[in-house]
Amino acid sequence: MQQESQSFLLIKWGVITIDFLILNGLLSCLIFFSSSFATEYLQGNYQIFYFALNIVYLVCVYLKSPILYMRKVRPEQIVGRVFSLIIWYAPLSFLAINYIDPSLFPWKCALLFYGCLFVCLTISRLCTRAYIKWYRCKGCNTRDVLFIGSNPNMEELYNEMMGDPTAGYRILGYFDDKKQENFNVPIPYLGTIDLIPQYMEESHFHPMGRIYCCLPSARAAEIRQIIDYCENHLIRFYSVPNVRNYLRRPMRMDLVGEVPVLYIREEPMRKPLNRFQKRIFDIVFSSLFLCTLFPFIYLIVAIITKITSPGPVFFKQKRNGLNGKEFYCYKFRSMKVNAQSDTLQATEHDPRKTKFGNFLRKSSIDELPQFINVLKGDMSIVGPRPHMLKHTKEYSKLINKYMIRHFIKPGITGWAQVNGCRGETKELAQMEARIRKDIWYVENWSFWLDMRIIYLTVRNALRREANAY
Repeated sequence: MQQESQSFLLIKWGVITIDFLILNGLLSCLIFFSSSFATEYLQGNYQIFYFALNIVYLVCVYLKSPILYMRKVRPEQIVGRVFSLIIWYAPLSFLAINYIDPSLFPWKCALLFYGCLFVCLTISRLCTRAYIKWYRCKGCNTRDVLFIGSNPNMEELYNEMMGDPTAGYRILGYFDDKKQENFNVPIPYLGTIDLIPQYMEESHFHPMGRIYCCLPSARAAEIRQIIDYCENHLIRFYSVPNVRNYLRRPMRMDLVGEVPVLYIREEPMRKPLNRFQKRIFDIVFSSLFLCTLFPFIYLIVAIITKITSPGPVFFKQKRNGLNGKEFYCYKFRSMKVNAQSDTLQATEHDPRKTKFGNFLRKSSIDELPQFINVLKGDMSIVGPRPHMLKHTKEYSKLINKYMIRHFIKPGITGWAQVNGCRGETKELAQMEARIRKDIWYVENWSFWLDMRIIYLTVRNALRREANAY
């Protein structure tokens, strides 16, 4: 595992220290306000209680350490890490206390304590991350970087590093055989490759700095010399592989025996545990909705639909789902019965829409029957929106990598929809933007990302999005 700089360790242990302050503060409040602890407190048994819970927490935070120090980390990753920590901590600490004395920690107090701990740690770490981002934006806690080579891969690397100022990178310049006029990066040319050691000595390059090299493998002798110098002076060396010339996307490395190989795409949903977790959530969420709110919504929508327009209450349409498999997607009917329903996309002022149907579409109520699809297993609550067969056939030929979105189940809502890619696609570029976001979701799925998308969906629905038609 990559070693961390002193500043990163400071952030990490600072977060853990705050965690312990929160933990012990909540324990003190629990003891003070709970009558069940009064006798034990006076007898001094609270010391065993504190000791056990703190020791177990130390073990768990070692297993699930904070990730705030990372240069790039998303909010849902922070929340997910706290959740994983609590999942480990809750049963282990509860069993430890009950082994010592079952009367010390009643299960009702335990549930309250663990719930409050999760909320407080989440708020604390999100606030700490916000402070770290603000601190780095001021130019503090930066990481010195040098480039060796100046091909298009390095331009892309520069854009990734400097696109987010909170990442804290400071790129000092680049070395190459000569200054490249077509290297469109605003950093200075520092000299030829052989001048690297001299530059390091004269500039007092930070020992924990980083060098990124894109020299071709034909120059292996020079590369080995640079690596040796870096390792003898506590400098991190990174190779930027030239496969980026034809694969301009994130890649992962695996080992076949002792031979390193690169593969194109990491899909979290390929892991059985992730699929199981997502399916359980889909079943529980959709079952609760279909057994509680949906019957009342259906009754009201059915009555008004039947009064205002002849035809069925439900509209079903064949769409493409997981692995391109066809299924019937259910919706509340929002249009008059027509022969173009499977071939013509709805527009803002579509004459086929009924007045009540227009309300259903703007409020997204027409999508609610898709919870039936979720329970059946054809769809998920969150995922790329399923397209009608005609669109899949057309766009798969027009948009590169379009079919990647079918590697996971389609959803009632998705990352593209909560980021403005919703409604009619008048131009090909609009669909391309939607597909890019769908592919990003496929490659970056997490449970907490789904929670974030659900929250944004509800928020957008209450705001009545302009392009919801």
